[in-house]
Amino acid sequence: MIELSHLRIISALHENGTLTEAANALCLSQSALSHQIRYLEKKLELKLWQREGRGLRLTQAGNLLLQVAQQVLPMMDHAGSTLKAYAAGRQGILRIGVECYPCYEWLTGVIADFLLAMPEVDIDIAHQFQFSGLEGLLNHQFDVLVTPDIISNKTLVYAPLFDYELVLLASKEHLFAGLEMITPEMLATEVLLTFPVPAERLDIFTQFLFPASIAPAQHKQIQSIDIMMQMVVYNRGVCVLPDWLADNYCSKLPVSKVRLGRKGVHKTLFAGMHCYDAEIPYIKRFVRLGQGLD
Repeated sequence: MIELSHLRIISALHENGTLTEAANALCLSQSALSHQIRYLEKKLELKLWQREGRGLRLTQAGNLLLQVAQQVLPMMDHAGSTLKAYAAGRQGILRIGVECYPCYEWLTGVIADFLLAMPEVDIDIAHQFQFSGLEGLLNHQFDVLVTPDIISNKTLVYAPLFDYELVLLASKEHLFAGLEMITPEMLATEVLLTFPVPAERLDIFTQFLFPASIAPAQHKQIQSIDIMMQMVVYNRGVCVLPDWLADNYCSKLPVSKVRLGRKGVHKTLFAGMHCYDAEIPYIKRFVRLGQGLD
C-alpha cells in the first residue's frame, strides 16, 4: 500500500531535484532515503526514477504518483491544520485566494483589521496562480476564495461581502469625461486597458461588449494598476474598475468615471469556502470583517 511518507518522498524529490537536497528537506539521511526509494520500487514492482547525472528524473509511473501526491498532500495538510483550528477555536492559518486584481486592492484594507482582531491567526495570500480560483479552492490550496463569480458546487458555500458597480474611467481630457453613461458602440473606437485576464473572464466583455457584438479598437493588458491609471490620465486608453476603487482614483487623479449603459453593470463580491470550513471561528470573523459587520 502506498503511504503518505511515500508521497512526501516523491514530492520532495520533484521539488528539490537531487537525492541529497530531498533528504535534507525530509530531515532524513541520504542512505535512509535511498532505502525507502528502493523499498517502494520493490513493493510496486516499478521503476519510479531514473538517474540523470546527480539528479533524478521521474518515469511515467513516477509522474503518475507525483500527480497523486500533488492532490493528496495539500488535502491532508489542510485537514491537519483545520483539525488544529477546531481544537483551538482560534488558532490556525487563513489561506486566501484572490481571483480578481481589484479584489486584491480591497483585501489589503480588510487584512489590517483582521490581523488586529485575530492576532493568533497567520495569513497566507495567493493572488497569482497557475490554476483557476475554483480549482485552487476545491484542491485546498487555500481556505477562502475572494471572487465576484459564483460557480455552483455542492461542497462550497459563498458568503456575499458587498455589492458594487463597474464603471469606466477616462481622462478629464477625453470625450467621455462628463458623460453620464456610455453605450457599447462608443468603445468600438477606443483603446481598452484591462488586467492580464482572458476576455471571456472580464465583465466588461461578457456583460457589456459581447452581448452587443462589439469589440474595442484595441485591447491592451496591463499588469500594474498604477501604470494603467497613468495611461488613462495621459489619454492613452480607458479602463473599467469597481466604483469603490474608481472613486479613490478620481479623488487624486484627473480622471472621470462614467456608467456602463443606462442601468450599469452591477456585481457582488463573495467569499467562497468549503461548507465545513464556514463555521471555523477565524473564517467567520474574516467574512464578517469583509461584510463590514465587525
